[in-house]
Amino acid sequence: MPPLDPAPLDRLSAVLDRFRVRASLFHAGALCGVTHFDARPGRAFLHVLRDGQLEVRHKARSGAPRRLVVTEPTLLFYPRPLEHDFHNPPREGADFVCATLDFEGGAAHPLVQALPAVIVLPLRAVDGLEATLGLLFAETVRVRCGQRLLADRLFEVLVLQLLRWLVDHPEQAEVPPGLLLGLGHPRLARALTALHEHPGANWSLAAMAQVAGMSRSAFAEAFKAQVGCPPATYLLQWRVALAQSMLRQGRSVKEAADELGYASAASFSRAFTQQAGQPPTAWRQVQA
Repeated sequence: MPPLDPAPLDRLSAVLDRFRVRASLFHAGALCGVTHFDARPGRAFLHVLRDGQLEVRHKARSGAPRRLVVTEPTLLFYPRPLEHDFHNPPREGADFVCATLDFEGGAAHPLVQALPAVIVLPLRAVDGLEATLGLLFAETVRVRCGQRLLADRLFEVLVLQLLRWLVDHPEQAEVPPGLLLGLGHPRLARALTALHEHPGANWSLAAMAQVAGMSRSAFAEAFKAQVGCPPATYLLQWRVALAQSMLRQGRSVKEAADELGYASAASFSRAFTQQAGQPPTAWRQVQA
């Protein structure tokens, strides 16, 4: 087996460049009583508890624990729409900032698909958050020019720092098999990053395994165990996700086919239909 390439690897930028995330601050200050957050389509949440404590409740069979008690500074990340309630007695108080998150593609965002329903992470567990949080909370103290814009960008930095930590510590967040678990594997990460950066290349199993520095059989087995599907299936999912993003931007089916390495628009349409359940033109009409 060839030695692993020791060169540094940026495992997230290729994904987040193509599927962006945007944040919008909507609350800063104390929470009192019961605060309800509904599950609107496409809406994700990021909450940061700076001081105090609270009880978090979720509905049965939601994929999240029915009840959580948070007693220390903590980050609560809901990557997909999920109804949740914060129970916080007024006498105890809680210093909070909250933002809604818009992941491009919604639940189809590659990273969103790879995350559990909720991540509850004590701030002390993640090195490097202090500077970002210091700036973020400073922006909520008093109104200044560009305050909301800066706060939104700081929340986006916080999301990136969180995702970086999850890639390096998937077991601590109980991340299920999927993209993040694959990016945490030192060899698979090289193949996945290459797929993300060059989706239109002529990717065969042998070519992917060579980038990972593994035999084809070992690569295929490890990929399915970590990512949750065979390499060819993941490549199809990635290409179709990219195609959907291109179609939402108004680009043509032929442009998508050419950029993603398909020999013709017809072969691209067949692959798209296999993954999305309908041809690209019909899919675009539904989206519109």
